[in-house]
Amino acid sequence: MIAFVSGTVAALAPTTAVVEVGGVGMAVQCTPDTLSGLRVGQEARLATSLVVREDSLTLYGFADDDERQVFELLQTASGVGPRLAQAMLAVHRPDALRTAVATGDEKALTAVPGIGKKGAQKLLLELKDRLGAPVGAGGPAVGTAVTASWRDQLHAALLGLGYATREADEAVAAVTPQAEALGAAPAVGPLLKAALQSLNRAR
Repeated sequence: MIAFVSGTVAALAPTTAVVEVGGVGMAVQCTPDTLSGLRVGQEARLATSLVVREDSLTLYGFADDDERQVFELLQTASGVGPRLAQAMLAVHRPDALRTAVATGDEKALTAVPGIGKKGAQKLLLELKDRLGAPVGAGGPAVGTAVTASWRDQLHAALLGLGYATREADEAVAAVTPQAEALGAAPAVGPLLKAALQSLNRAR
């Protein structure tokens, strides 16, 4: 297993970071939150989980070991593959997911693209004794850690992808109505895609 990669960030894309390790570019699938903390040309260390399939080897990257552990634990639930597990972490931080499962917060899970009401109920049952208690006792409410500063995270992600500050400002402004329509806890991933689309149209 590849437990982590450490090296210079060679390239960034909406869902992927390329980290140069010993002269080899390692493509790592990351959430928008993780990508927003990376900069091309700077050093980075990502905790990783290698998912092996018959026709592919995919490396998933995380800001820390806790996030990676939750990613792997989520996949012990039936019907949860790496893409859905990553989508869950794109919407909620590890402690927010632990809190959601511990309190039976169905609404928090249905906020994740691809999870309906029945799926959320099933996941709450299966994950109840697997994720453990929230690490940061008395921490923020579900989703708050990620969504309170969605503008800042989206802006940082766009800068990390090489866009100018002015372009990032315009893209954030362009998706603000969409974000507000989603309520108090918009997912950053879909907003990043929408922001990139608005920038492509403007070019």
